Amino acid sequence: MIIETRAGFAAIIGAPNAGKSTLVNRLVGSKVSIVTHKVQTTRFPVRGVMMRHQAQVILVDTPGIFAPKRRLDRAMVQSAWEGATDADAVVHLIDARHWTGAATKPEGPDEYEGPDEDEAIISRLKQLGTKAILALNKIDLVERPALLAAAKTLFDMGVYSDVLMISGLNGDGIDQLADMLASKMPLGPYLFPEDQAADIPVRLLAAEVTREKLMLRLHQELPYQLTVETETWEAHKNGAVKIEQMIHVSREGHRSIVLGKGGQTIKEIGMASRKELASILGRPVHLFLRVKVSERWQESRERFSALGLDFDA
Repeated sequence: MIIETRAGFAAIIGAPNAGKSTLVNRLVGSKVSIVTHKVQTTRFPVRGVMMRHQAQVILVDTPGIFAPKRRLDRAMVQSAWEGATDADAVVHLIDARHWTGAATKPEGPDEYEGPDEDEAIISRLKQLGTKAILALNKIDLVERPALLAAAKTLFDMGVYSDVLMISGLNGDGIDQLADMLASKMPLGPYLFPEDQAADIPVRLLAAEVTREKLMLRLHQELPYQLTVETETWEAHKNGAVKIEQMIHVSREGHRSIVLGKGGQTIKEIGMASRKELASILGRPVHLFLRVKVSERWQESRERFSALGLDFDA
């Protein structure tokens, strides 16, 4: 008996802090995208591979879609829309609290208007003629009557083929979303090995894990003024790996903050990153971090290229 397989791409789009990375990690079943409480954590499309029945769904966790102000912002937003345009299915993830009056403004340097940014995405979907799956997220934090009213309001805007209510954090509704995405994939052979969880270079994943720890440890605008680069990756005969990473910051004052008094802050960040990398890689990790002042790293074509972003966006 011939078993028909399906394979394709599903883009997860939404405003900053809607919960896209948490959702992708939940669907894949392992960590492929970093997660923090801060907006605009994801800077480039991260592809996670979900196996569901006889379908392989390549999930594209896109940067949050917002009003861009800087070159990096513009490149991130363009990358998000490219991911949506090229996908076989699109999931518009919305934080349900923003449509029920239960939201609080997330921490971060940029204004986040909640419904305004969701409506801007809806307008763009109308322009593209794209029918998306509406996934109302964080339903565990919203009263059901308000949730149903919000779902009707959004569905009546005419850009959605389906509506699902989910919680990426606790798993509510995730099986239904996974089944729906699998059914929307075109017939065809698998695009990746069945045991591969992500399509992201391991050196870049390692840098992202360290950046996650920096974002969780540091405050206010500083996390948005730095990036992490894996400079060397050396595998040892005993199975361990030595990783050297450079943290690029925009100012000398930022360097002092990252280092901390007596180097304590960077030591704690390094320990947290090393522990998680060892868990992900399944081998001992020796991680060495350095900090460098690179005032114009956000204007570096090379850094944009390393992240898979368009410098000229």
